[in-house]
Amino acid sequence: MPAPIRILTAVPICDGHDSAINTINLEFIRHGVEVIYLGYHRSVGDIVRAAIQEDVRAIGISSYNGGHVEFFAEVIDLLRRRGASDIKVFGGGGGTITHDDAAAMKRKGVDKIFFAGTSLTEMTDYVREHYGKPRKRAAGKLPDMELARKLTKIEEAAGKQKKHRTRLRRAPARQASNTEHRTSKVVGFTGPGGAGKTTLIDELVLRFLNQNPKGRIAILSHDPSVIGEGALLGDRATMINSQDDRVFMRSMATRGQAGGLSPATHDCLALLAQSKFDYVIIETVGTGQEAMPFQKNGIVDLTVLVMNPDYGSRLQLQKIVMLDLAEIVVVNKSDLQRARTAHSEIEQRLEQNQSAQRLIDTVAKRHRDPGVDKLFGLISRSEL
Repeated sequence: MPAPIRILTAVPICDGHDSAINTINLEFIRHGVEVIYLGYHRSVGDIVRAAIQEDVRAIGISSYNGGHVEFFAEVIDLLRRRGASDIKVFGGGGGTITHDDAAAMKRKGVDKIFFAGTSLTEMTDYVREHYGKPRKRAAGKLPDMELARKLTKIEEAAGKQKKHRTRLRRAPARQASNTEHRTSKVVGFTGPGGAGKTTLIDELVLRFLNQNPKGRIAILSHDPSVIGEGALLGDRATMINSQDDRVFMRSMATRGQAGGLSPATHDCLALLAQSKFDYVIIETVGTGQEAMPFQKNGIVDLTVLVMNPDYGSRLQLQKIVMLDLAEIVVVNKSDLQRARTAHSEIEQRLEQNQSAQRLIDTVAKRHRDPGVDKLFGLISRSEL
């Protein structure tokens, strides 16, 4: 089977209307498209950066707030200046984009504008017909573009089962100071859906950027594929601090593989870990009690299990396998009523393991949360 079509969808800056784009996203997914949703109130720079890192075929912009002629034109211009003119742009805006506006936008390079009353089927047919074929690429001008294209090739090869799995290897100690060959520190985040993993990672990224003015960090994020269909890759939509040129983020769909990761994860992670990032963060999909995404495969240096205080009874803790394996366990949303009880119960559960595990309480959504500060300090110094 051919690789799924990947597109980016977004809503421009100063526009908070996301109802239409959410409906369209779901329709694309039902027709086998992988949609990276950037969210609303996004700048031209945010959109173009994400499109290049995700190596998408096209950008779909939903604009209901006016200024669309100029905004779409700026997106196209920045794509061209960054050597990514093979990424096309389409969009719509209900009744706010007139036919005269659409004609002007067409002259500026916009592929297609959909008007009010256009059926969802017509939109999906257009995307599949125009962006489902092989494209001509110019030589990549930016390191991030070259890296993104390599990741795409790895995903395509994994889908065709043409490559053997590679394992992440640590750089020899004698090369530790050599930035040309050193291996990034890889931190894996896992846990149930709704625990706040993405928000927590975004806060850790903020601390990294502030502490390391010249450092770079990569994020490999996973979302589940709908069986037989596409995927909504939506972690970027909740990322605020990670919208930065020093952050490389790639969204991956599981494409039918259970366990929280993609068939291409190992190879993609190996590439990122050798690409001059200080840290590589990998986030799994929301996982269940039996999940062991990082066990005994050399994929990460440090594992963080993020939990919600409302996990159920104490008995449920005995069933969560990752509580035996994670070096750091985080009780996020620790401002909730049951958090103190949860901390006590999880602490007793960890004591049974008789290992050097750490338990930290965080409120990732809270500005300057001391628990997140503690977690960042532990990760940055940890030799676990």
